[in-house]
Amino acid sequence: MRHIVAFLAALLIVAGCAAPQPETPAPVETTTDAGSGAPDDATDPEHAAPVPAELADYYDQNVAWEGCGGQFECASVEVPMDYDDPEGQRIELALKRLPGSDAQGSLFINPGGPGGSGVDLMEAVPLMFTTNLRDAYDVIGFDPRGVGSSTAVECLSDAELDRLRSAHYDTDEDGLALLREQAADMADACQRHTGELLGHVDTVSAARDLDVLRHVVGDAHLNYLGYSYGTLLGATYAEHFPDNAGRMVLDGGIDPSLDDAAMTFDQAVAFEAALRAYVEDCLSSGSCPLSGSVDDGVGQIQDLLAMAEATPLPTGTSRDLTIALMASGIILPMYEDAIWPMLTSALQAAMTEQDGSQLLLLADMGADRQPDGTYASNSTEAFRAINCLDYAATSEDKRLDRDAQRMAEAAPTFGELLSYSEVLCQEWPYEGVERQPIHAEGAGPILVVGTTGDPATPYKWSVRLTEQLADATLLTFDGHGHTAYGRSNSCISEAVDGYLIDGVMPEEGLVC
Repeated sequence: MRHIVAFLAALLIVAGCAAPQPETPAPVETTTDAGSGAPDDATDPEHAAPVPAELADYYDQNVAWEGCGGQFECASVEVPMDYDDPEGQRIELALKRLPGSDAQGSLFINPGGPGGSGVDLMEAVPLMFTTNLRDAYDVIGFDPRGVGSSTAVECLSDAELDRLRSAHYDTDEDGLALLREQAADMADACQRHTGELLGHVDTVSAARDLDVLRHVVGDAHLNYLGYSYGTLLGATYAEHFPDNAGRMVLDGGIDPSLDDAAMTFDQAVAFEAALRAYVEDCLSSGSCPLSGSVDDGVGQIQDLLAMAEATPLPTGTSRDLTIALMASGIILPMYEDAIWPMLTSALQAAMTEQDGSQLLLLADMGADRQPDGTYASNSTEAFRAINCLDYAATSEDKRLDRDAQRMAEAAPTFGELLSYSEVLCQEWPYEGVERQPIHAEGAGPILVVGTTGDPATPYKWSVRLTEQLADATLLTFDGHGHTAYGRSNSCISEAVDGYLIDGVMPEEGLVC
């Protein structure tokens, strides 16, 4: 019997930054001037594009920054829950700022997700971002609508989320019926606990929020660094507000034209490739629990997953390591090759001692679950709520079956487990939209950064995003893991800093 872990798909586009490497770069020699994308008057609100009259109350509000630990300052800003009804209910967006010593304006950042907290990411900024970049900007992290400390999506209790994350389903008629029942229960809980906001956490609304934030901090143009899903948010902003787009870096690009099925297929294949890269590295390390060829090692991991499906591993806690949790624990280290040794240790414990505790720890790290059983964020719930508005789910079960077969053949380890994830949005109370390419005609030059071995946002997505955008340059990191700036090398940081700080685009085709 084949099995699926549909809720595992919530891991596949997550925060883009894992193990930062702080550097202070030397000046970068680049060739293409960024031109009008970030003019000298970018911080002068008198030169901003006209404010929509019906939204003047929001654009004209004052931001009250208050100290919130160390050098950080925090604030909240109000935006309309529904931009078609600006006189209706208001929601709050949480902001956290690290002032620059010689700031030329603000740099808004988004860690990905959807569902990642920019407020939480700010704690890593002193390590991830170069000194030059931190000096040049007031770096501002924000929680998009529905996320974290902003007015947030609420769905499940901690115990309910534990059960959801550990579940897997047969692909026969009864199994898929149970999956639909669980998906409907989650949708109902989200609607009851979140209310009307649940229908307004789409990315277009979040991009409109960004324009309010840009204006209230006094910037005429939005300077922005977005990772992973943050590239979709940034591209959407540039599409809707091309005249207000400043220097924008999209790291770990998402192809805006892909539907949910195509995205999941590409990710399953990319995670399979990342797993093979990990196994090859492990086998060459001299301390690997796997043996034989790369094919043999991958097969041994597949055998371990099958064993957990039949008999979940003990973890020394009240929670056993199910196949769903094991798959989550194996997938997380694919985001950051610096933590591959943690996966090696976890596999060693599972394979030789039947101890699933280390893989459970990795799975919990990916879901923001704390040792006391609480979840530090609502990222899993926000991920589902935002994606179900951003992507239209198919209603054709036969297509789901065909997609599942294709994924199982292309990605033997992960494809089967990640199939049928669209069922989760079939049961959602709001319909998603059909995806379209984004061109951002009229926006200034945009820098897209792609990583050749990125499992969550495959490199070809960055290539396609660059091709779709009217004015964009692709910068390539030749390496493994998810995204590049803050976790790769000085070549990347110098190129990104050169653009964000000085407005000079890296040379076309630069590979770091």
